[in-house]
Amino acid sequence: MKVLVVVDMQNDFIDGALGTKEAVSIVERVRGKIDQYIENEDAVIYTRDTHSEAYLQTQEGRNLPVVHCVKGTPGWDISKQVYVEGCMVVDKPSFGSLSLPEAVKNCAVDSAVESIELIGLCTDICVISNAMILKAAFPEVPIAVDASCCAGVTPESHENALNAMRMCQIQIL
Repeated sequence: MKVLVVVDMQNDFIDGALGTKEAVSIVERVRGKIDQYIENEDAVIYTRDTHSEAYLQTQEGRNLPVVHCVKGTPGWDISKQVYVEGCMVVDKPSFGSLSLPEAVKNCAVDSAVESIELIGLCTDICVISNAMILKAAFPEVPIAVDASCCAGVTPESHENALNAMRMCQIQIL
């Protein structure tokens, strides 16, 4: 089974508190990629950045003092443009999810994981963090990132993250 991980395609990262024009520009391509996986009966897992009202008192909040993705707010929601009902959602309180590898294994309970592809936001923070966690958890499974379905904080940091992942043997599409 192939697995698509859709990283943090949430309203706050698309056009909300931390949104960018680059994030807005990938929404249609992200939905197209999700639809391909669904049509092929492969697995789709969404990650959802999840913070509390005390976000500004956390280490991340002190380093990035922009309140975002507070659980239960509209900004925390995965965009309706890309969400498909019935797919697994993994809430994560930090950049990378240590429970994501287990979620991937649970999707492929009746078959082996053939490949894992990541798309979403932000390339240079959460996409790279989760790609590296998955690479460590599945060293023999091909892992790829579709650059056309990702956006970073800036175009430059997006490219830097892609180059770093490429060096770690993650295929960049």
